[in-house]
Amino acid sequence: MQHPIANRSSQASRRPWRACLAVLCTAALMGVSGFSRADADHDRARRALEAGEVLPLGTILTRLEREHPGQVLDVELDLEKHSGVERWVYEIKLLRQGGSLVKLEVDARTGAVISRKLKN
Repeated sequence: MQHPIANRSSQASRRPWRACLAVLCTAALMGVSGFSRADADHDRARRALEAGEVLPLGTILTRLEREHPGQVLDVELDLEKHSGVERWVYEIKLLRQGGSLVKLEVDARTGAVISRKLKN
């Protein structure tokens, strides 16, 4: 029998729209000026997905689920600069069985985990 947290993680990976909804709700809570910036960021992220510059969130979550099981708490897609080069990065926070938190940074183009931080 599968653990309820693992089951929820599986459900979250099949429903990437939930993560998008969470991002939009967060933007709405930031206020009107914050929302307009978030709206512009959302448009840039959508264009990057349509142009094939980033993998869909569902694909990323499915790949991560095997090595990093847990319930997805938060997802952000940011355009970051590393060594003068811009790249899209998914920042994903997971609640693992036992209550520990994991923050993953994932290259949005390749799906490779860039960094992993564990908080007990």
